[in-house]
Amino acid sequence: MKKAPTIRDVASAAGVSVSVVSRVLNPDSGPVAPAKRETVLRVIDELGYRPRAAARELSVGHTPTIGLVVADLANPFFAQLADRVVWEARSHGVQVMVMTTQEDPHLEADSLDTLLDRSVGGVIATPTGANIEKWARLQSLGVNVVFVDRTIPELADVDLVSIENVDSARRATEHMLGLGHRRIGLITGPVSTSTGRSRIEGYQTAHNNFSISVDPQLIRDVPFRGDGGGDAVGSLLALPDRPTALIVANTAQVQSSVRRLVQIGVRIPDDLSVIVFDDNPWTELTSPPLSVIRQPIDMLAVHSLELVLGRMQGRLPPAPRTIEVKADFVPRSSCSPLTLSPIS
Repeated sequence: MKKAPTIRDVASAAGVSVSVVSRVLNPDSGPVAPAKRETVLRVIDELGYRPRAAARELSVGHTPTIGLVVADLANPFFAQLADRVVWEARSHGVQVMVMTTQEDPHLEADSLDTLLDRSVGGVIATPTGANIEKWARLQSLGVNVVFVDRTIPELADVDLVSIENVDSARRATEHMLGLGHRRIGLITGPVSTSTGRSRIEGYQTAHNNFSISVDPQLIRDVPFRGDGGGDAVGSLLALPDRPTALIVANTAQVQSSVRRLVQIGVRIPDDLSVIVFDDNPWTELTSPPLSVIRQPIDMLAVHSLELVLGRMQGRLPPAPRTIEVKADFVPRSSCSPLTLSPIS
């Protein structure tokens, strides 16, 4: 078996001292000229050198560190997820380096480089869907990766923890169909993400189960950031044949969507029945309280941490694992049987 490259191999190939390589790997230990830093990083990439700091932490009892890369801390879902992961990690004596990508693939790429420089032993992440090569490189260098909430189809060997997205969207849609609604709007995340695609699949499956065709005009996939939810509400209600029901399956766009409904005077559920994917207490305090798909954030955090620590400690078989946890459907007063004509 080929011997793993050492820090001395990197120093020799880069034409620098071991101390320079060490400073590149540990930026807090001192500055390095930009040109030398780029050379060292290139050689590390070419040789496939993996710093063993994380492994030493585990072997000698030092506090291990994992990275947590979340999409957007302004999104209450990810804020709660990060808080729970940190809380669970602390109970295991593990430090967490929290980073946010703000749904930007470029920021995600920078985050992955930083985590690699810091020699974390594992990473829990909600990927943007981009940077496939960087994720694969992280794995190839021995970093244990667990995706949470979303996945990347091209990286089938990465562990995944998520809710049952297809089933959740199917149950929400079938609830509306069971109330007699046939024009059901869907606001979901970008189809470039696994959650966006899965929730559209669940919506379509429900229609198929009721032998009802899907009108593509009723589906809006919008970005997670910005006010795409409100814009989608406006465009759906501008259709000649307006929806009588709405499912907001993009957690980040729930507030924007509901705000627009209030602004234009839509009466819920008299004019429009509504179900949202959200975990926030405010959905129960609205008038009327909103029916929700409640995502089990605690379980997502617990399973993600158990997987990444299990990988770091070599306690799990090599085959990738997928854990899907069931979300709760909580029906409230925002849905009613179709008895009135759509709003005019």
